[in-house]
Amino acid sequence: MLKKITIRKFLVSTAALMALFLIYLIPKENIYSLKDKVETELEYVDKEVVTSTIYLYDHNGFLARTKVATTPNVETIEEKVKETLEVLIKDGSGESKIPNGFKAVIPNDTKILSLDYKDNLLKINFSKELLETVKAKEEEKIIEAIVYTVTSIPEIKQVIIYMEGDIVNYLPKSKITLPATLDRNFGINKEYDLKSSKEINQVTIYYINEYHDETYYVPVTKYLNDKREKINIIIDELASAPLYQSNLMSFLNQNVKLLSAEQAGAELNLEFNSYIFNDVDEKNILEEVIYTICLSVGDNYDVSQVSFTVDHEEIYKSVIKTIE
Repeated sequence: MLKKITIRKFLVSTAALMALFLIYLIPKENIYSLKDKVETELEYVDKEVVTSTIYLYDHNGFLARTKVATTPNVETIEEKVKETLEVLIKDGSGESKIPNGFKAVIPNDTKILSLDYKDNLLKINFSKELLETVKAKEEEKIIEAIVYTVTSIPEIKQVIIYMEGDIVNYLPKSKITLPATLDRNFGINKEYDLKSSKEINQVTIYYINEYHDETYYVPVTKYLNDKREKINIIIDELASAPLYQSNLMSFLNQNVKLLSAEQAGAELNLEFNSYIFNDVDEKNILEEVIYTICLSVGDNYDVSQVSFTVDHEEIYKSVIKTIE
């Protein structure tokens, strides 16, 4: 044993001497150059990755919420919009950013002719290829993806879409009339469950889907004859069984009850029974449950925070823009 220790010490000492000898042989300017290079690379790696939310086709044909890396510290809203919209264009310059399992929405060869942003309103002028060759069922999806992608940027509340300088207020193949100014009230992945043309309520609910064990979120805008407050519909739909679709999920326990909902300024306080917990002892709420509820609230209410309360004790508070 002593012999092994002595040999090990000898080898370590020899290695240290060799390292010092090599450093002595290297010219000082090379050492400084190497030091600068290492520091530069470390600084580059250390920078926070900037991402933007966009909406792309998933493997089931839904428009799904995902994130892509974008350039940090862009100077204008227009530059940020252009970079995100280019990811939506098939075979476009942003195609390499598309995550596995997702597909671009806008036809190839479509060009963004101009962008103009002012006072929370964005005007986008596309080339004629935007709707020229698409099928009827694709027209509305393209508009939905554009609207939801650009309004994911906090400064943008409304958008006007032009094609070759003319406002797009009619989809020629599907015969759908569009409002001149669009926002998230336009809906996405629309589902109609109507028995009457009266008392129609529109509510957007976010569900969960997976691709190769990666979780992402899919918004579905439902049109139904239900006069209840939207938050009650959201919670009941997320907790209901069977699920909306076999390939869309919710992790909210079927026994969860929303006991009260109170909006105070920019905060919505939700009081639940204890079934909201994934672990009652730890008072833990699943991240997927928080996200589906908060994203749904964000699309239906003008609030910036959602608090989760059980037995009048605040368990969790989420700032909506931090998950957007």
